[in-house]
Amino acid sequence: MMYEYWLASVYGVSAAKKRLLRERFMTAEKLYNIEEKALHALGILREKEIRALLDARKKEFRKEYERMAEQGISFIPYFAAEYPRRLKDIPSPPYALYVKGRLPKEKGRCVAVVGARRCTPYGEEMALQYGKALSRAGVQVISGMARGIDGAGQRGALNGGGRTYGVLGCGVDICYPRENFGLYMDTMKEGGLISEQVPGTKPLPGYFPARNRIISALSDAVLVIEARERSGSLITADMALEQGKDVYALPGPVTSPLSTGCHRLIQQGAGILISPEDLLDEMNIHGKGDLQIINKNEKMLETTENLVYSCLGFIPKGVDCLVKETGLSAREVLEKLITLELQGVAKEISKNYYIRIL
Repeated sequence: MMYEYWLASVYGVSAAKKRLLRERFMTAEKLYNIEEKALHALGILREKEIRALLDARKKEFRKEYERMAEQGISFIPYFAAEYPRRLKDIPSPPYALYVKGRLPKEKGRCVAVVGARRCTPYGEEMALQYGKALSRAGVQVISGMARGIDGAGQRGALNGGGRTYGVLGCGVDICYPRENFGLYMDTMKEGGLISEQVPGTKPLPGYFPARNRIISALSDAVLVIEARERSGSLITADMALEQGKDVYALPGPVTSPLSTGCHRLIQQGAGILISPEDLLDEMNIHGKGDLQIINKNEKMLETTENLVYSCLGFIPKGVDCLVKETGLSAREVLEKLITLELQGVAKEISKNYYIRIL
């Protein structure tokens, strides 16, 4: 596989042409040893591409390949038995994948959870809830392990005790963003990290739109939780539609720029995310876990707790506002908020500002 790795690592030659070359020569080793004149005689490569192949022969690819194996990174070219079937059917499949951990199970259901990096508390909480519910139902959750919605969806999947997979826009040996290192390690342990970029490749902007096609291709459906009108998440949604996948979007406040992209998707015919249970029913997924969102009337022990809870939403609300809406004193409101937090149905997202969780 060492020479196959060499061909996969050549920059400046498209995946389609690499595939064509390998099918012409049957092995990458034969291509590696071919003379320059013969490369010109093929008639399928431009001068720059020939130069890229020749320059790649000068690199220490043998040491790179050995180092990759030492790091526990699997190299999976397109012709390998383990290469995902879902990727073979898209217009521009990666020539090879690099994996730390595992690939998603072929026969398992997969759903992508994507959205804005700079998300709202509402969006983050919804991503957590959908990721957790899908995971508990036995669905594999896929995303890009980015800040915001992506990371929240994957963390929710881990909280639900299931599998999650991160498709990266850099080498799988690089954690990006750095603050997601804990998620990076947990994902590698409980699922897998996947990239078409050679290990050591830095997270350059041009790699992220390309990785989005892998996210959508590996998934049966794509959930867009929050997105601006021009967003990378909408690129993923467009690719999913081109690949014949279902797309769902989460509605939000009409005044929020982070919901504009989702509302546009809904206007264009995307499914509306109402609740995790509704999504699972629509996808005909009947899982193994407890997916019931706790009914607030059953959860609350006192009328005043119920009153405070009923005034909370997914948009942060301050204690002063809650005092006005409930007619309670500031002390009473704070006491009930603490109780609701302990019950796991409310959360303080900044000093004296709260949202509901369930």
